[in-house]
Amino acid sequence: MTTPNPITPISPEQFTAAYQANLETLFALSQTAFSGVEKIVALNLNVAKANLQESADKARAVMGVKDPQELLTWNAQQLQPAAEKAVAYSRLMYDIATSTQAEFTKVAEAQLADANTKFVAMIDSAAKNAPAGSETAVAMMKSAVAAASSAYDSLSKATKQAVEMTEANVAAATNAAVKTASRAKK
Repeated sequence: MTTPNPITPISPEQFTAAYQANLETLFALSQTAFSGVEKIVALNLNVAKANLQESADKARAVMGVKDPQELLTWNAQQLQPAAEKAVAYSRLMYDIATSTQAEFTKVAEAQLADANTKFVAMIDSAAKNAPAGSETAVAMMKSAVAAASSAYDSLSKATKQAVEMTEANVAAATNAAVKTASRAKK
C-alpha cells in the first residue's frame, strides 16, 4: 500500500502559465528600465544643448569685458546660476532614478505577494493530503511564511524611512550649497 503524495505535481499548463507570467514580468521590467534610460538620455541631450548655447553666450560676454575688475565681477556672478543648474540637474536625475526604482519595487512586491499566496495555497493543498498528526508541521510552515512576510514588511518600511531621511538630508545640503554660492556671489 502506498501513501498518497502530499504535494500535487505541477501540470504542464501550470508550468506554461508560470513561465508566461515570468516573461511578462521581465518584459515589464525591461520596459521600465528602457523608459528610465530614455529619460536620462533626453535630459542629458537637453542639458548638453543648453550648455552649448550658454557657453557661446558666455564666450561673447567675456570678449566684451573691458577690465580685470569687470571680469572678476562677471565671474562671481556665474557661481550661483551654475550651482543652481547643477542642483536642478541632480534633482532631475534623482527623480528619474527614484521613479524607475519605485516601479521595480512595485513589480517585485507584487511578485512576492503572488509567490507567497501560491506557497500558502500549496501548503494548504499538501495539508489536505498529509497523514494524520502532521498538523503541527503544517502550522509551523505557515508560521514561517508569516514570519518571513512580516520581516520583509518591516525591512521594507525601514528602507523607505531611510530613503526619506536621505532625501531630506540631500535637500538640506543642496539648499546650503546654493545659499553658500549666493553668498560667495555677493
